[in-house]
Amino acid sequence: MFSILYGIASALSWGVADFAGGLAARKLSVYLVVFYGNIVGLLVLLIAVALYPEVIPEAKSLVLAGLAGVLGTGSLLILFYSMTCGKMSIAAPVSALFAAVLPIVVGIISQGLPAWLQLLGFGFALLAVWLISLGDSKQAFHIDRLSSLRLPVIAGIGFGCYFIAMHYAIGGNASVIWLIIAYYAAGTLMAFVFVTSRRETFSVQRNALGVVLAHVVFNVGGNLFYLQALKSGRLDISSSLASLYPGATVILAWLVLKERICFKQWIGIVAALIAIMLFTV
Repeated sequence: MFSILYGIASALSWGVADFAGGLAARKLSVYLVVFYGNIVGLLVLLIAVALYPEVIPEAKSLVLAGLAGVLGTGSLLILFYSMTCGKMSIAAPVSALFAAVLPIVVGIISQGLPAWLQLLGFGFALLAVWLISLGDSKQAFHIDRLSSLRLPVIAGIGFGCYFIAMHYAIGGNASVIWLIIAYYAAGTLMAFVFVTSRRETFSVQRNALGVVLAHVVFNVGGNLFYLQALKSGRLDISSSLASLYPGATVILAWLVLKERICFKQWIGIVAALIAIMLFTV
């Protein structure tokens, strides 16, 4: 039961982080949001571990967490880049779907089949991720647009591999804080290389600092809750619950920015709630 609660908390936290990141992206480049999100998160965690020391995990766990940082940050940058090159309405749901499917497959292979109601929950979770991320797109999907899916698919696979890498990093009761430090250290390096290659300026407007900080806090929280979910539950269920984060983002945009939630997204939100209920049975 704790793994379910942690998985839901992870989705809520990441959803708020994405909402804050979207607000920050209105004031500065989305790539800079990713970079500063990583570097500030790293500094906050280093201060936390200095005040409350924990045992450093074995090298294998740190390497896997660092790999997760490269995969997670790299995939986010690829997704943002794909959105600037193609259709955002297709890039977001495709990447979200691949990110959710991959850890489900690996979890079932490595940990065996869960109860049949939980298997049904996977179906509702995948449906929820697709519908919520799809948004109000009225465009039909055509075969001649398959070439535009390359980057979203790569981003989705990268996100899915992040979920899996963190699962194996947490083995052996490794310190959660140190694993996330390794994640952010690698992610900061990846984001720095990307931003400098694009010759972005590193200046930040003062009115963007608040939302950037909110993005950092909730993004760190999402990682913490996800790792706690992995420590007490299955990879496939934990990642499926965490993948529902777009629902929190959409609801916040509705409440705060008065953005319209389309019918497909409401169906997706209902599907997410059904998935959560099936996972708890």
